[in-house]
Amino acid sequence: MKNLKNILPQRVFTEPEDLYCYGFDASVNKGLPLAVVRPIDTGEISKAAAFASDNGISIVPRGAGTGMTSGSVPVENSLIFSTEAMNRIIDVDEKNLVAVVEPGVINGHLQKVLESKGLFYPPDPSSMDFCTIGGNVAENAGGPRALKYGVTKDYVLGLEAVLPDGKVFTAGVKTHKGVVGYDLTRLIVGSEGTLVIVSKVFLRLLPLPEEIVTLLCAFPRLDNAATAVSRIIASRIIPRTLEFMDHETILAVENYKPFGLPVDAEALLLIEVDGAHSSVHEMTEKIVSICTSLGAGVSVADDVFAKQRIWEARRAISPALYRISPSKINEDIVVPRSNIPDMLKSLKEIGIRHKLKIVNFGHAGDGNIHVNIMTDKKDVTEYKNAERAVKDIFEAALKLGGTISGEHGIGLAKARYLGMELSHESISLMKGIKGIFDPKGIMNPGKIFPIH
Repeated sequence: MKNLKNILPQRVFTEPEDLYCYGFDASVNKGLPLAVVRPIDTGEISKAAAFASDNGISIVPRGAGTGMTSGSVPVENSLIFSTEAMNRIIDVDEKNLVAVVEPGVINGHLQKVLESKGLFYPPDPSSMDFCTIGGNVAENAGGPRALKYGVTKDYVLGLEAVLPDGKVFTAGVKTHKGVVGYDLTRLIVGSEGTLVIVSKVFLRLLPLPEEIVTLLCAFPRLDNAATAVSRIIASRIIPRTLEFMDHETILAVENYKPFGLPVDAEALLLIEVDGAHSSVHEMTEKIVSICTSLGAGVSVADDVFAKQRIWEARRAISPALYRISPSKINEDIVVPRSNIPDMLKSLKEIGIRHKLKIVNFGHAGDGNIHVNIMTDKKDVTEYKNAERAVKDIFEAALKLGGTISGEHGIGLAKARYLGMELSHESISLMKGIKGIFDPKGIMNPGKIFPIH
């Protein structure tokens, strides 16, 4: 690493504590890189990538390490490329509703800056206070607002990126339309760092909605909550968010921090509607009517503090679950929303069959269920049962017309399951595309496609 340090003085770290701190994400897997590179601009990324390419060293891009599938966990003979120091909001074009940002910008920070200007960037992962735009681009991150507004790919107009040999290129546009050549931007968004290192992102913005109403609906039965989801969408209402928490999740959050959630409820729906004042109140009345007809108690957050409290509770779920068990396996299956009741039934049966506690929450409005298998990785027998349960969960989701991942990606953790959903032909095409971007196979190896 001495030569790399000479190329990028004060940007390369090799101390054991640095290697350890960059060796894991929010999944259960860990690794140790050869070194950590912290570039401050595109030129430094290019120099470091060229060095890695010339020396046959793998490159593992990293944002803030909040990923759930080991996407930024280093493999053998690899360098971590951390973009955390590239955290500038370069430009906010209020006239054309476009922002240009570096990959290390924290999602939540960008949200606050834009809101102060009356603007809105919809993608809002639960880790938005910590995760980076670059990481969001790598995973095509969604979040609660994806139901109405879509996911990261719907807001990336273009980007600047560095190929694994150090060459720099730009894909896409800064305009709201552009169809010149292949859409490389859409290919890169969601590619999990296996093709390029993103160095700038051009984002599409929206005006802030006129009004937002937040509802918390407590149901005595889980299946009634699932029915409410289908009825709300069937009534031609697309809420800003439509989140659910099962009973175990509610208890975990309240034990973690008392937010005042109704602990006797079997399920909660956190619903937000936004838009013009008149339409918001009409939608709210319809939603309240649907939920109360199914036995729910409905409360309306009547001030900013109450809204923040509800969302703090929602975003506290992941840390709260670690109070239940030493570790967990976190999956994010998606099924057609009409099949949510059947999927929840299957999850209960799988938990009983494998003698495991399974806790569920997620984005019910788009059928995205975050399935948390509570386990202890040190208990070999229990952990093997948990891994068997994962396969059963994926099979159940696919049988119901779903997918094995809605927003967390494949990474290292799910690579072995890729063939359950994709055909051999599809996987071969994807590998061929990767080979064009990365002929030496040094970009984030083992992620998406397993190493045989």
